[in-house]
Amino acid sequence: MAPYVGRFAPSPTGLLHAGSLVAALASWLDARAHGGQWRVRIEDVDTPRCVAGAGEAIVQQLLRCGLVPDGEVLWQSQRGAAYQQALDALIATGLAYPCGCSRKDIEAAQTQPTERHKAQIYPGTCRQGLQGKPARAWRLNVQAVREARGLPPLTRWHDRRLGEQAEDVAQAVGDFVLRRADGLWAYQLAVVVDDAAQGITDVVRGQDLADNTARQIVLQQALGLPTPRYLHTPLVLGPNGEKLSKQNGAAPLDLADPLTALNAAALTLGLAPAPEGTPLERALADWTGPWRQRLGA
Repeated sequence: MAPYVGRFAPSPTGLLHAGSLVAALASWLDARAHGGQWRVRIEDVDTPRCVAGAGEAIVQQLLRCGLVPDGEVLWQSQRGAAYQQALDALIATGLAYPCGCSRKDIEAAQTQPTERHKAQIYPGTCRQGLQGKPARAWRLNVQAVREARGLPPLTRWHDRRLGEQAEDVAQAVGDFVLRRADGLWAYQLAVVVDDAAQGITDVVRGQDLADNTARQIVLQQALGLPTPRYLHTPLVLGPNGEKLSKQNGAAPLDLADPLTALNAAALTLGLAPAPEGTPLERALADWTGPWRQRLGA
């Protein structure tokens, strides 16, 4: 088995909040419990949503909490050439195709109501050609990947917290975007390429990202890349019962006393809070042992 390498990969759409600290702490503890490396990657490919200076500020917030990355921070905005190389490889093998559909086109083609917070299923309109429309985006041909790699319809994986998982990507999502109509790189492609480039063996992230896993596994298989292990952490919920996020007004972390913020994150993860006045290094070490016992496998 390859040496453990984990990561925390926030998007700099604002500062860290209570929910994102849970994912940061969990990924750091998992890396330390395995005697491994912990990387930080700033996922700033969606430039219109990124806040200037937020990436640098996030790194400082992590350091203030005693969460020190191993090695240099990776910035996705500097990785365009790697993403283009991956897309070119998929195009060359017939596993990606241009799409000329607008959101309205895709919405009009839906046969079932779309669940709240779920992306609309792409019906494959441009899979056999653009039919005179100009190319807008690039998509992965999920069925072609299955046929080329001999994959079953269901993509299965084991989540270290949630247990056995499965999804039929073709039915649940359809051919998903690799490069967007606005020219920006899609989240799925950037994550898969960078996880492989950084040698990530274990992905520990919030449960709200669990439904991306099947798509990422299919894309890993399309590109001939290894599949990491996955663990999705509990979410911090806002007053409305939905996931706490920058989009619904989550307040930035108050790090006047970092231990207080870390204790709240630890509680969410089922760990006992450290007594007031405990040095950060001691608190983090004290949480690593219970984490190893519970989730170290």
